Formats: sequence, structure tokens, C-alpha cells
Amino acid sequence: MMKNIGIIIESDKGKIKETNFGMITLARAKDAKLFAFVMAADANALKKDLESYGITTIVTLLLADDQLNNPVVRAKALINAVKAHDISAVFGLSTAPGKDLLPRIAALMGAPLVMDCIHVDLEKKVATTSQYSGKTLAGIKLTGEVLVLGVRPNAVEPVKFPNSAEMVEFDGSHIVSNGFKVLKTGEADRKAKVSLVEAEVIFAGGRGMKSSENFALLFRCADTINAGVAASRVAVDSGWVPYSMQVGQTGEKVNPRVYIAWGLSGSIQHFAGMKTAGMVIAINTDENAAIMSNSDYYVVADALEVLAELTKLLEI
Repeated sequence: MMKNIGIIIESDKGKIKETNFGMITLARAKDAKLFAFVMAADANALKKDLESYGITTIVTLLLADDQLNNPVVRAKALINAVKAHDISAVFGLSTAPGKDLLPRIAALMGAPLVMDCIHVDLEKKVATTSQYSGKTLAGIKLTGEVLVLGVRPNAVEPVKFPNSAEMVEFDGSHIVSNGFKVLKTGEADRKAKVSLVEAEVIFAGGRGMKSSENFALLFRCADTINAGVAASRVAVDSGWVPYSMQVGQTGEKVNPRVYIAWGLSGSIQHFAGMKTAGMVIAINTDENAAIMSNSDYYVVADALEVLAELTKLLEI
């Protein structure tokens, strides 16, 4: 029997986020129809990209202008659309917006939820995610009419599957939030231009960066190649960068293709947050630092001296 799979699409400034394509690839199943749910974006502008990865139906959720940023309204609208299209599994990204939206959907529907998935077997209803700070993987068996699944960004390599998609609309403008009201929205005050959990390349600074001024230089280098900037707990505790940049057991869990550690020792707690990186490159004066043994390539050198040379090469 053909299944209908729903995929919540995240966009930024009218463009689909690249991390959506790996999620769509993961969600594709034999004889399944893929429904892309789009909110607060021009669906026509996303159509070509979504079709190229196998989406069969693009559903635009129409919300009242004053409710676009209300998470309760968005969750209820998605639930109604899921029911209307007889969706058996809902996929979303384990990003900040996804972590806000997916648990709401699961709670309101009484549906099982697994976040940070790296693999999903829809036939067996088993979702795979990491446990105990990445020390092991767990295959979680799910029961329920509808499954809700958060996918770890960059966990799956995108594979194109050209298709033709139908465009439909779903009116959610009548939905109310039952007392939940958004008073104000705005952009966060941050230097980073790239979300850490979505970045394909990350520059991570540690004790060896020595100051916030040196982190500013790291940002400049990272921006030239569209990389994210992260930090160790030492750098955060020293006040050089905000906590939102911390990677590790008590910070963000990231999964980039390339992770470059600048003057970072690589404690067990930090390694727990980036151990799934595709390639790790370490720069440290201490050849016995833990990060060296957990890297694919390393340089025994002062991170600031290497950063200065990189700045010259990038002509910043």
C-alpha cells in the first residue's frame, strides 16, 4: 500500500535550506508519495528544487499574517494538513525551528517522536539516533498511526530523484492559538551568518584563540567560505564568545563535512558534540592534545600563526 510521507521544509529568505535535501533523500521510501509542507515562503520559487529530489506534492500552508510566527498555530495547521492528506510519517529537521515545532506536533497528536535521527526504516518503523553523548546508536521501534521524526542536519548525503510535483494549498488562516500569543519577533544579535547545526564546514576555536579579537578574525575567514564558527567551553567561559557557539556535551551537536579545530584541546565532552564530523583537522601546539588523536589531519603549530597565514591566502 502506498504511503504518504510529509516533509516540513525550512527556507531562509525565500530559498530552501540545503539541509532539506538530505532529509528528503532519507524520507524517500518504496512506493511512497512525498508531500512537502511549505510555510511563509513562495512555494513556486521552491518548486524546481523540491521536484529534483522526488517531491510529488507541494502543500502551501496559508496562515494569517499575524500568526505566521506563532508556533502553536503553525503546529495546528500542520496537523490539520497531515490529517487531510493522510500522512503516515512527518519529517522535519532537528534545527532550532524543528525542535520547537516537531515536539508540539507530536504532543498535540499523541504521536511518537524521535529527534536527531540519522536513519529511518519506515517499513519496520525504526528510527536510529545517537545515545549517551554519541557513545552508542539506538534503534527505536515506534508504534502509532503517525510517526514524527526529526532528522539530524547533514546526516544523509542528498541524492536527486527528478519528479513532477503538484501544487496545492491548505487554508489555515482560521486557526487560533488558544491563549498563546507572540508579542515580538526579531533577529538574534549574533555574529554568525551560518547555523552551526546546518554548516557543512565549521571553524572551532579553543583556548589557543586567546581573545575575542582573535575570534573576530576567525569569523572573517569563515565568512569567506560560508563556514560556521564554533567554540569550546573554555572559550565560552572566558567570555570570548557566547554560549550559543559552544559545541560539546553541554552545547550544540554538529555534523559538518569538515571540522577545523583551532587551538582546541578536544576534551571528551567537546568530542561528544562533533564526533560525527566527516573530516577533522586539528591545529595545536601540543602534539599530545586529545584532538590530535581524534583528527584525520593535524598540524603542530600555533593556531594564531596559521590563522594569520590563512588570512593572507584568502586576501581578507
